[in-house]
Amino acid sequence: MSLIVNHVSYYYNRNTAMQSKAVDDVSFVVQDGEFIGLIGQTGSGKSTLVQHLNGLIKTQEGQICFNGEDITDSDFDLRAFRSRVGLVFQYPEHQLFEEDVFSDVCFGPRNLGLTKSEVELRAYEALKQVGIADESFYQSPFDLSGGEKRRVAIAGVLAMKPEVLILDEPTAGLDPRGRDEILSLIRKLHDQNNIPIILVSHSMDDVAEYAVSLLVMHDGKLVYDDSPRNVFAEHRTELEEMGLSVPEVNKIMHLLREKGIPAPADAITIKEGVEACLEILR
Repeated sequence: MSLIVNHVSYYYNRNTAMQSKAVDDVSFVVQDGEFIGLIGQTGSGKSTLVQHLNGLIKTQEGQICFNGEDITDSDFDLRAFRSRVGLVFQYPEHQLFEEDVFSDVCFGPRNLGLTKSEVELRAYEALKQVGIADESFYQSPFDLSGGEKRRVAIAGVLAMKPEVLILDEPTAGLDPRGRDEILSLIRKLHDQNNIPIILVSHSMDDVAEYAVSLLVMHDGKLVYDDSPRNVFAEHRTELEEMGLSVPEVNKIMHLLREKGIPAPADAITIKEGVEACLEILR
């Protein structure tokens, strides 16, 4: 599987006095099994970009190619493509609309023209993957907690058996426990299914903990495409100028270094921070 973004640009209110460039000449490649973090300030173009990745927004300039095919070609099957590149929106509960949880998760695969038994099997497997108990299957999704709604929305996408999973701010509005549960679920889905995941987040700590590759957007441009460790270690000042930051652990390491304590400048996760502190105490 390969998803190639090639010099993509997109304007809002194009060719009017209100024209603004939301995505500006962005290029990158998503490969099998990758876990990618996508960060940037509000208005940086993150959400507009990810809606291009499954064809919800049509490219105005540039190309998006999936397994060698340009998704903007007139004969390309966008409907089938959207089942292969799954997108969970920032407030996934807005994707819920059926009377009960099971029916909601059945909606996507039913539209693929599958048999009733195959649709229901996919829905059941997806709900179990995200940890929804059997007794909740026939509840209204609107009676669930915030975290459970997120799980059901993710299950609705998983039931389509996507080859790429994109999650736009999946922990927005959740309490710390709910946030940790959703992030742990996303990591489990990645490890079990070995599909590429793109996690859009405002949290530097989350992308440091989970992502292997990091994309940084600013004013519609992709300014960095590197490992989280390299981005946070080498571009700390630039990130702050963009209104971003570095993980809290990295901030602590730099404070220690300013006081003459030999803390590692590239520690970015809690585990690395704890190990560094233990080493200092020894």
